[in-house]
Amino acid sequence: MSGRTDTDTEPAIAEDAAGTGRAGDDEGGEDGGEFAGDARRARWAAAGTGALLALAGLAAALLRATGSAPAAVPAAYALGAAGCAFAGVLGARGRTRRALWLLVAGAMVMALGDQFD
Repeated sequence: MSGRTDTDTEPAIAEDAAGTGRAGDDEGGEDGGEFAGDARRARWAAAGTGALLALAGLAAALLRATGSAPAAVPAAYALGAAGCAFAGVLGARGRTRRALWLLVAGAMVMALGDQFD
């Protein structure tokens, strides 16, 4: 078992000056270039979707609470709306992957609440 001493020890993808790990990124700039715009759009989308689903769930909970629906229906809508609101907060803070899963879970709880009716 003899090892070669002339092999390269450098990684296949060299890190650039910003430390992003992408080789050949020419449009980095001060703000991170394309990646900063993508991250900003993802944060806005997660926060906006969370707020929209939270408002829709809250409105549905209030409408179902005034009707003759069982108590589990407005509770499920309110719980799903709270989850979506928390997902909006997470998304605004940059935790977009967790926010996406929480949005899905909140929408599923609201849909499950509709099945109780």
